Amino acid sequence: MKSFDLEPRYSTNEISGKCLKCLSEQELNSCLMQLLREEGINKDVQSKYEALVAFLQSPESKQLRVESERYLAEGKQVSVRISIIEGQPKYELIIK
Repeated sequence: MKSFDLEPRYSTNEISGKCLKCLSEQELNSCLMQLLREEGINKDVQSKYEALVAFLQSPESKQLRVESERYLAEGKQVSVRISIIEGQPKYELIIK
């Protein structure tokens, strides 16, 4: 599986944003719907789904949510990169 990024954002008058947890849950639901619609197994979508489940259940997700909220409050853009390396999930906070 390739890594993928989640980019939480604050809501403003012009743009509706989502926190890291809500964004993760939205992506999880999107993957589930895609898996249910498609015939056969899409290994990339299945891997992304499994990575999102692991992320939402991990203790690191809470820490990353707190850190991302702090940077967002400072006006910075952040993203969380989720990847699976040798069967183990890896999470990285990227500040832009």
